[in-house]
Amino acid sequence: MLLKLEPNPEQIKTEKLYQQMGLSDDEFAMIENILGRTPNWTETGLFSVMWSEHCSYKNSKPVLKKFPTTGERVLQGPGEGAGIVDIGDQQAVVFKIESHNHPSAIEPYQGAATGVGGIIRDVFSMGARPIALLNSLRFGELESPRVKYLFKEVVAGIAGYGNCIGIPTVGGEVQFDSSYEGNPLVNAMCVGLIDHKDIKKGQAHGVGNTVMYVGAKTGRDGIHGATFASEELTEQSDKDRPAVQVGDPFMEKLLLEACLELVQSDALVGIQDMGAAGLTSSSAEMASKAGMGIEMNLDLVPQRETGMTAYEMMLSESQERMLIVVKKGREQEIVDLFNKYNLEAVAIGKVTDDKRLRLIHNGEIVADVPVDALAEDAPVYHKPSKEPAYFAEFQGMKPEIPQVDDLKDTLLKLLSQPTIASKEWVYEQYDYMVRTNTVVAPGSDASVVRIRGTRKALAMTTDCNSRYVYLDPETGGKIAVAEAARNIVCSGAEPLAITDNLNFGNPEKPEVFWQIEKAADGISEACRVLDTPVIGGNVSLYNETSGTAIYPTPVIGMVGLVTDLDHITTQHFKQKGDLIYLVGETKDEFGGSELQKLVHGRIFGKAPELNIQLEKERQSQILTAIRAGVVQSAHDVSEGGLGTALAECLFTEGGLGAEVNITGNPVSALFSETQSRFLLSVKREHQAEFESLVDAKLIGEVNESGTLRVMADNQPVLEASVEELKAAWKGAIPCLLKSRD
Repeated sequence: MLLKLEPNPEQIKTEKLYQQMGLSDDEFAMIENILGRTPNWTETGLFSVMWSEHCSYKNSKPVLKKFPTTGERVLQGPGEGAGIVDIGDQQAVVFKIESHNHPSAIEPYQGAATGVGGIIRDVFSMGARPIALLNSLRFGELESPRVKYLFKEVVAGIAGYGNCIGIPTVGGEVQFDSSYEGNPLVNAMCVGLIDHKDIKKGQAHGVGNTVMYVGAKTGRDGIHGATFASEELTEQSDKDRPAVQVGDPFMEKLLLEACLELVQSDALVGIQDMGAAGLTSSSAEMASKAGMGIEMNLDLVPQRETGMTAYEMMLSESQERMLIVVKKGREQEIVDLFNKYNLEAVAIGKVTDDKRLRLIHNGEIVADVPVDALAEDAPVYHKPSKEPAYFAEFQGMKPEIPQVDDLKDTLLKLLSQPTIASKEWVYEQYDYMVRTNTVVAPGSDASVVRIRGTRKALAMTTDCNSRYVYLDPETGGKIAVAEAARNIVCSGAEPLAITDNLNFGNPEKPEVFWQIEKAADGISEACRVLDTPVIGGNVSLYNETSGTAIYPTPVIGMVGLVTDLDHITTQHFKQKGDLIYLVGETKDEFGGSELQKLVHGRIFGKAPELNIQLEKERQSQILTAIRAGVVQSAHDVSEGGLGTALAECLFTEGGLGAEVNITGNPVSALFSETQSRFLLSVKREHQAEFESLVDAKLIGEVNESGTLRVMADNQPVLEASVEELKAAWKGAIPCLLKSRD
């Protein structure tokens, strides 16, 4: 067998081969300084992936420090596989969101599938049983064959992995905009349950303890995936196809069950997923967090391909693999446990006290580097920040009410916009009822999953209106958190905490870095006021295609606690005679709105304002009323305004209709996207109690007409059958997917 000849240190330096791995001249000089010599090929590879933005957050660390990360319920904040929040009774919820954007742009099915697999491992590596999956997706306009292909394949990949592993995909969001044409966003979130006593961390404690490799064999897929995720997509990105990993959900199911059995064993010291940067990140991070070192013999690593080099084994991102540390002398128990599941479990190294990562291959030391240098000491860049010219221009614009000639026709068109339209085509491909704990399925404000053996449940959602973030990143960041909390409250739950996925363009562009900074300021303020700390997340930068960035998209994943199953609330009107209330005043706010985009084909002006203190007060009032049992339905007023919200509340069985009376300009009353508004229905006998609890305006009543009738100054301004509204809403995405281009 011919051995591959790797460039020697002198070649790496003189030919600047490190630049191909994403390292700059200054960074390479830093590495030489740390080591006191020029690194070899394997060592250069280790540094290149660990110092990539994807692993080190070198461009975003100064921004991430702004987030509030602690709270009385937070048991684990950022820094481990996933965050953990106490929910009482010695139980906790574990959750995190992560991106798989670049792989999904190149190989959408596997990119999305392995994104799901990776986030599941992050959750069960903490010792938790995954109970639900969510996602947040962005695509270009649903018109070109390429976008339709990406959309179909990403959804199929998510379904294929989640359905096979038997974890319900219960919710998410999908938005469409031309800014994502060449760079879709695929963010996957997993929620798990754990008993406090079972919480595990990814730390390699105890000199002499054994480092074990468990799970699937290592192949050549995913090499340099972390580096690939830290650069812009170009015409040549197809050449990076080998960087996309291939997932096996059946293998992951076995690994999940084996690891959940493993966490019950006192032989286990630490456990971590081999995610981005594979064996490199898991070993270096586990050692660094524990203040220890690790020595590994790569000849012992289970390999599914012949002749793999140390460089390839360390940088592979093959799926369904974990690195664990077990007490010395207890290895056979672990081998026996994993054998039961037909999985590899091999001792490949040991914990040392010298804080170094030492790799042996073919009897020789092929890498010897300080673990802290890899995991902690990556350079941190304070990038220049500059307000974009468009921002001042938009801020200087006066509010404009778009011209609307026919309110009914406009409502029908809005309901058929892909971002507003029914996502049933998506979620009917997901098994959202598996394990039979799903109480509120996809299609309401938030999804709700019961906690077996209790009266409690968890509500969960993903949210971000990137148009608002583009117009005004600070306000848009606040709105993303507030809307997530609104969805949680409308489901009868108290918001607990968030996980965020910061999807932005190239941080080396001052205007993009300004967007990142401002969005983080907005998210931080909203989280402090709403008492929803950031317990973990992911940064995905360089989301650009041929120099053009996506809209800044800081996706918020939020989980809330339903303290009693009786409090679970959905958005649909329930019965005739119920009173319809609107919470919140409506202003002429159309910047970034669906109506503005529909009428003008672009967005501009100011984003809607948000008073986060007022938001908190309204959410608190509504949750109190829900818990008092006086709210029949609750829905937040978001994209498309009140008109869309009314229609969505009527999309239920039973022929219900509604008559409402609006005031002011009918276009603003129906289609403005003013924030902090809610649409509620209340039984007539609860009217007095409800009004004593919530500051709301009575605008109408539910009836059995099967029609939505809107009055203004006692004159009908819009009348449409629920059937035709529903047809426009439900048929839009299937129709676009079938249309010829």
